[in-house]
Amino acid sequence: GSAIELRQRKKPKSSENKESAKEEKISETPVPERAPKHVLFQRFAKIFIGCLAAVTSGMMYALYLSAYHERKFWFSNRQELEREITFQGDSAIYYSYYKDMLKAPSFERGVYELTHNNNTVSLKTINAVQQMSLYPELIASVLYQATGSNEIIEPVYFYIGIVFGLQGIYVAALFVTSWLMSGTWLAGMLTVSWFIINRVDTTRIENSIPLRENWALPYFACQVAALTGYLKSNLNTYGERFCYLLMSASTYTFMMMWEYSHYLLFLQAISLFLLDSFSLERSDKIFVTAAKDYDFGFMQFDVASIDFNNNKVHEVYKIYIFSLFLGYLLQFENSALLVSPLLSLVVALMLVKCLQLNAKKETLVAKIMKVINFYLVCTLTVTLNIVMKIFVPHEENGHMLKFLEVKFGLKMTKNFTLNWLLCQKSLQAPSQEFFLRLTQSSLLPFYILVLIICFLSMMQVIFRRNNGKSLKETVTLEDGRIGERPEIIYHVIHTILLGSLAMVIEGLKYLWTPYVCMLAASGVCSSELWMTLFKWLRLRTIHPVLLALILSMAVPTIIGLSLWKEFFPRLMTELTELQEFYDPDTVELMTWIKRQAPVAAVFAGSPQLMGVIKLCTGWMVTSLPLYNDEDLLKRNENIYQIYSKRSAEDVYKILTSYKANYLIVEDAICNEVGTMRGCRVKDLLDIANGHVVYEESDRLTYSKYGRFCHEVKINYSPYVNYFTRVYWNRSYFVYKINTVISFQS
Repeated sequence: GSAIELRQRKKPKSSENKESAKEEKISETPVPERAPKHVLFQRFAKIFIGCLAAVTSGMMYALYLSAYHERKFWFSNRQELEREITFQGDSAIYYSYYKDMLKAPSFERGVYELTHNNNTVSLKTINAVQQMSLYPELIASVLYQATGSNEIIEPVYFYIGIVFGLQGIYVAALFVTSWLMSGTWLAGMLTVSWFIINRVDTTRIENSIPLRENWALPYFACQVAALTGYLKSNLNTYGERFCYLLMSASTYTFMMMWEYSHYLLFLQAISLFLLDSFSLERSDKIFVTAAKDYDFGFMQFDVASIDFNNNKVHEVYKIYIFSLFLGYLLQFENSALLVSPLLSLVVALMLVKCLQLNAKKETLVAKIMKVINFYLVCTLTVTLNIVMKIFVPHEENGHMLKFLEVKFGLKMTKNFTLNWLLCQKSLQAPSQEFFLRLTQSSLLPFYILVLIICFLSMMQVIFRRNNGKSLKETVTLEDGRIGERPEIIYHVIHTILLGSLAMVIEGLKYLWTPYVCMLAASGVCSSELWMTLFKWLRLRTIHPVLLALILSMAVPTIIGLSLWKEFFPRLMTELTELQEFYDPDTVELMTWIKRQAPVAAVFAGSPQLMGVIKLCTGWMVTSLPLYNDEDLLKRNENIYQIYSKRSAEDVYKILTSYKANYLIVEDAICNEVGTMRGCRVKDLLDIANGHVVYEESDRLTYSKYGRFCHEVKINYSPYVNYFTRVYWNRSYFVYKINTVISFQS
C-alpha cells in the first residue's frame, strides 16, 4: 500500500505523539500476503536455472581461454624457457616476481626482498609491491604453496589458471548484471555471446595474461553487479545486505589489484552523483515513518522524508572512503590514493550533503538549491584536490598531464617519451576496424538503439520531475517508463562516460565494450524497454504489452541464432588449429646469457627486451617497460640513444652511468620500417635530438655521426674501443662494454 503521511504545522510536544504516529502507520499498512507455493517454486526454478547458466558460462569461457592458449602457444610441449618468452613486456616483469616469491625461503622474506628490491634495476632500490601492484603475485604464491599445488601442477599453469578463472568470474558477473537489469537470464546468455565474439575488443587476456587489468576488472564487474542489485527499488533486506557486503569487498579488492582503479571508481562516483542530482529516486517505506512538513511562510521544508536510493548512493560513498583509507594503509601509505580525484569528490559530496537543506521538490527554491549544490560539489572537489596535492607529499604524474596536453593539441613537443606514447596504438583514437567489428556482430546497432531509448526515457523523467510531477511508487510494465529505474540510469550514464573516453583513447575500449555488451543485451531482452518505445509510438493495432513480451523473447533469440550460425564455426576453428609461437633467436640469446654472462652483469637495451631478460635469466637490467615512474621513463629515453645519431663516446657515457656491462642491439628496432610516419624509435630520437626538421621555425641540424646501431656493427674505431661484440644472431647483437678503453686504430 501507499505510505501514509501525517502533516502538521508545529513540532510535537511529546514523544507520545511520535509513538502514536508510528503505531498508526504500522497498523494501517497492510501486511503483504505470502505468495502461493507454485509461485515460490517458479521463482526458485528461475533463479536456480539462471545461476546455473551464469556459472556454466563462466566455466566454459575459462576452459575456452585455456584451450585457446594451449593451441596458440603449444604450451604443454615447450620447455620452461620457451614458455616464459611468451610473456612479453611488462607481463614478463609481473611473472618474474611471482617466480621470485616461490624461490624465497619464506613468505616474509620474499615480501621483504620485493619491498626493498635492489637486484632488478641497476643503481635503484624500489618497493616493487607498491610501484607495480604485485598483490596478485603475492596471493598466487601463497595459494600455490599453501594448497600443496607444487606437488601437482607447475607454477606457470597455476598462475595462468587463476587468471583464466578470474576471467570466468568476469563473464559470470556481466551475466548476472544483465540478468538483474532485464529480469531474464536470456540477457545474460546474449551478453556472454557478444563478449566472447568481440573478445578482441573486450579483453587483452589473449596476449598479456599477467596484466593488472586482467586481475582487477573481474572484481570491478562483481562490484558493478552488486551495485546494480543494490540500486534496485524492489530489493528485500537480505538481498540488500548481501549486495552491500559484496560491493564493499569487491571495491576494496579492485583497488588493491590495480594502481589505476581509483580513476575508474571516480567515473562511477560521477555517475552516482548525477543519478543523485537528477532526483531520480522514489521514496521508500522502509525509511519513512512519518513525513512532517514545516511551513516558514515563503517556503516549505520536508525534513523527515528520506529518499531510498539517495541514501543508498551515500552508502556507496562511504564504501569508497573506507576502501581508500584502508588501501592507503595497506599499500605502504600510498599517497596516490589521498590525492586521487575520487577522494576529493566523495568528501565534497558528503560535506554538501551535510550542509544542504532539502526544500520541497516541487518548489522553485528546490530547483535553485539543486543547482547551488551541484556547483558546490564541483567547486569543492577541485579545491580539495588542489589542497591535498599541496599538503600531501606525492609523486606528481607530470608526464601524464603533458601527454594529455599534447594529445588534445594544446601544445607541440619534441620530447621523445611523449611522442613515443602518442605513437602507441592503445593511446590513439579507435580505428574504423573497431567499429566495423562491433557492427558485424550486431552489437553496436543494438547498443545505440537501447542507449537512445533509455536516455530519452531518462530525460523524460527528469523533465516530468522538474515540472513538479512526482514519480510513481511502483512502475508497472504498462507504464513504459524504463527511465525511472535507478540501476538503468546509472548504467546509461556510466557507459556514456566510458564511451566518451574510449573514443579518445583506444586502450580504454577494454573498459567500455564489456558494458556495451551488457547494456545492449539487457535492453533487447527487456519487455519494459520495448513497452517504452511502443508508448511513444502509441501503438494501438496490437496490444503493446503482449507485443513487448514477444519481442523481448524473439529479438534476442534471433540475434543468438544468427551469432551461432556466423561465429560459432570460427570459434571452433580457432580451437582446432594448432598454432606455434616460434622465436629461436630470443631463446638462443637467453641461453647464452645464462651460460656465458657473469651473475653480477647488468644488461642494457630496449625496455621490452629487458623485461624478458629479467624473467628468463634473473640478471639485472638498466630499465623496465613501466610507464608510471618518471625516472624509469628517463632511463628508457637515455638507453634508446643506442638507436640515435650519437657518437660512441656519448653512448658509452650514458651506459656506464647506469653501470651497464653488456649492450644488446635489436635489429628489428635498428632497421625498423614503420607503417606510421614519424613513429619509428629512430625517427622520434632524431626529432628529440634536433637532427630533423620538426617545425617550420626549426633549422635543420645535421649530425656528423652515423646511427650508432649501424656503425657499431662495422667494428671500426672508435666503436671497437668502447664496445666488443661477444655474441650475435639474426635478431640480436650483444656487445661487452669495455672497462679499459683502448684507442688503437
